Amino acid sequence: IPATGRGYSGITNVLKALDLYDKEEEYVVSFNGGALTENKNNRIMNFDGLSFEKAKELFEFGLLKNQCMHIYTKDTVYLCNLNEDEKNRFINQKSAFIELEEKSIDFLKNEPIAKVIYQNLDTNYLKELSKEMLHITENEVSVNYSSNRYMELNKIGVNKGDAVLKLAALLGVKQEEIIVAGDNYNDVSMLEIAGLSVAAGNAVDDVKKICDYVCENDNNQGVIAEIIEKFILDK
Repeated sequence: IPATGRGYSGITNVLKALDLYDKEEEYVVSFNGGALTENKNNRIMNFDGLSFEKAKELFEFGLLKNQCMHIYTKDTVYLCNLNEDEKNRFINQKSAFIELEEKSIDFLKNEPIAKVIYQNLDTNYLKELSKEMLHITENEVSVNYSSNRYMELNKIGVNKGDAVLKLAALLGVKQEEIIVAGDNYNDVSMLEIAGLSVAAGNAVDDVKKICDYVCENDNNQGVIAEIIEKFILDK
């Protein structure tokens, strides 16, 4: 089951490659746990997003700091202050997006908003920026980091770990039977709840430290195969 910061529509190509697209009883945890979806007809089973007022506050702070931003609704990602590096990343991932012509999200007032992202290749800058945002985020917004370029801003309490536990309960899977693989900070919550936690070979060091096993393979190829061979097929 893919567990991603992106929305369901943002990983369509991945689901097709895995032969999971539009299939019954196959699932996606998306928006860092903000949505739980059955793949057949993109059926949303649970959605927990930001209020419009909070999303607008985050957006306007990002404008003040001239940040490249993503704003995620259920089916669309809007980009603002888009730079060439980020644009090329979306194109290479074959992820659809709409670039905002006007620097406003007022048109989304009646749309459910999953999360807001700030993008910067200097993650230390993003971490410093999070300290300046405490008047906006404290007790209302969870802050996570991913892909060594994103600060992810979800509703407080939303995380991959809780979403995985919700799905496991629905499927009758015991917590100790869950295997989770991850590589970055937004994976920590689900690695912590797993019966077996696995880090990709190129995971950030903080993730490797909390995992039961670190793969020889990296996140580009071979992690799931390595897990299956070592822990399921017992090679």
